[in-house]
Amino acid sequence: METTKTRRSIASSKTSGAVWYVLAAVRILIGLEFLWAFADKAFGLTFSTAPENAWIAGGSPTFGYLSAERTLQDVFQPLADSVLVEWLFMLGLLGVGVGLTFGIAVRLSAIAGALMLLFMWLAAFPIATHPFINYNLVQAIVVLVFPLTLAHQRLSLAGPWRKLTRGSGWIQ
Repeated sequence: METTKTRRSIASSKTSGAVWYVLAAVRILIGLEFLWAFADKAFGLTFSTAPENAWIAGGSPTFGYLSAERTLQDVFQPLADSVLVEWLFMLGLLGVGVGLTFGIAVRLSAIAGALMLLFMWLAAFPIATHPFINYNLVQAIVVLVFPLTLAHQRLSLAGPWRKLTRGSGWIQ
């Protein structure tokens, strides 16, 4: 006969398993957002970037965002249209996108992604819709959860990646 304690244990394990899949879905969605930003800025897919402003057409993926007149413009405007900043930004979008989408190098991807999102949050001041919070800040905090959940990775290539990297902790 099934007891109340057994029923709670079964329900708890089902909920726990579902939570790991929800976290995996969030990781993948944020990774795909980074990959999309890379593809759109690189190739001008006409969503945020017109084809004539694409990186491959000589456009700057950072100029518009960093050159805007905002509170921290003295910090960010000198970085606008810098070749080094453009390459770091685009490689960051690609690397974080691939890492989070496929569940490989999640620690490195999550830390890099959180830093990129925090810089984008800082560059956006003042925030138009809220005095302090925007989606960049929220996503930066969410992304930092992923390295803490490595042992429960779902929907990822973590197993083959661990074999390839021989379990190196810093690149998991």
